[in-house]
Amino acid sequence: MPSRQTAEGRLPGDPTPREYVSRTIRVDHAGEYGAKRIYEGQLAVLGRTRFGPILEHMKAQEQVHLDTFSRLIAERRVRPTALLPIWHVAGFVLGAGTALMGHRAAMACTVAVEEAIDEHYRDQAATLGDDEQPLREDIERFRAEELEHRDIGLANEAELTPAYRLLSAAIKAGCKVAIRVTERV
Repeated sequence: MPSRQTAEGRLPGDPTPREYVSRTIRVDHAGEYGAKRIYEGQLAVLGRTRFGPILEHMKAQEQVHLDTFSRLIAERRVRPTALLPIWHVAGFVLGAGTALMGHRAAMACTVAVEEAIDEHYRDQAATLGDDEQPLREDIERFRAEELEHRDIGLANEAELTPAYRLLSAAIKAGCKVAIRVTERV
């Protein structure tokens, strides 16, 4: 059986396989950095409550993801996004802001972010070929952990947040815009 290559079936004007992998690493590094900052913001508000250990657990997993992409940035000589200072502030503000609205809103934030990342990682794994199997396996493993975070949020009453659908839609839209911009900048 012939092996599948990264970005197989691309059209003229689409990123080359090397460009696609660089974008993947750049955006995933930034996303994991932003996720860590969201949990730091939530912990600043809810860290001394019964939700502190839950948030610490999720933040620790995000740190492993970030460390992996930081290593890949260096190994693959990928230019990190110039937007990290923005994601540094935006992630913390999103985490702290939703936590200030209560634990349910913090969990709604987690659910929305993780659902957006699930879709993003699923699409990346489908585009990465056998030539990028280790990267694809990392992304699939991280995707499973992001889904665990979503499930934790749902188990902790995320859907009971007032205006849950509106909050969730706004956060998902913000994530998708951040992904598109970060791939290129």
